[in-house]
Amino acid sequence: MCGTCGCDHAVKDIAHERMHALGIAHEHEDHHLESGREHLVEQDILAENNLVAARNRGYFEAKSMFVLNLVSSPGSGKTTLLERSLSELRQRLPVAVIEGDQQTDNDADRIRALAIPCRQINTQSGCHLDALMIHRAIKEMNLSDNTLLFIENVGNLVCPALFDLGENLRVILISVTEGDDKPLKYPYMFASADVCVINKIDLLPYVDSHVEYIRNNALKINPDLRFFELSATVGTGVDLWCNYLCDQVKKITR
Repeated sequence: MCGTCGCDHAVKDIAHERMHALGIAHEHEDHHLESGREHLVEQDILAENNLVAARNRGYFEAKSMFVLNLVSSPGSGKTTLLERSLSELRQRLPVAVIEGDQQTDNDADRIRALAIPCRQINTQSGCHLDALMIHRAIKEMNLSDNTLLFIENVGNLVCPALFDLGENLRVILISVTEGDDKPLKYPYMFASADVCVINKIDLLPYVDSHVEYIRNNALKINPDLRFFELSATVGTGVDLWCNYLCDQVKKITR
């Protein structure tokens, strides 16, 4: 799938530049003429997406909306975290969701059951949401000013790292069941994120995982990450997460 749009190489290019800026040790690849020709195609893809993302950002700013791009591996608990968060936040501010999946409306149906405005985007064979998909969705939703908009991206820790959607905040969700070395295996996504939510901490007594190892490995990739440790199922730590989001919304509310 990545080879279809060329985003596999472009993700590496962006992460490579960030690693240089942060002084992170890494390997280099020898690029020849053919890969250089591919790079031009990738730049065209990024330029178009970034233009639409800028338009999205302008629209969000004009309406004083705060937009969160939630990314993770499949099964990390994104939709469960959304359900728990929305149940607490809906009494405090307008909320809405854009759901991204290759197929089905299953997750969108779970959000709509809470009477929350939700738009499903099915990417078919696509491995990520892009700015144009978001642009079309928000025009159809006609959301009110001061809305907190959650975008649940396709379950994938590679391709979504590249595509700016116009969001204010990129949040990577990792569960303790995925292993302490997940940030090291998927450095490009962690390098592009602003916040890391460590989920399913209620399972720590039953798995061979350590939150401090996850944090330390993530900080090796991105020293600026902010962390939240919680259990979306039990509810532990969700209040701190929701308070943080409300504070972010207040900063941009007219």
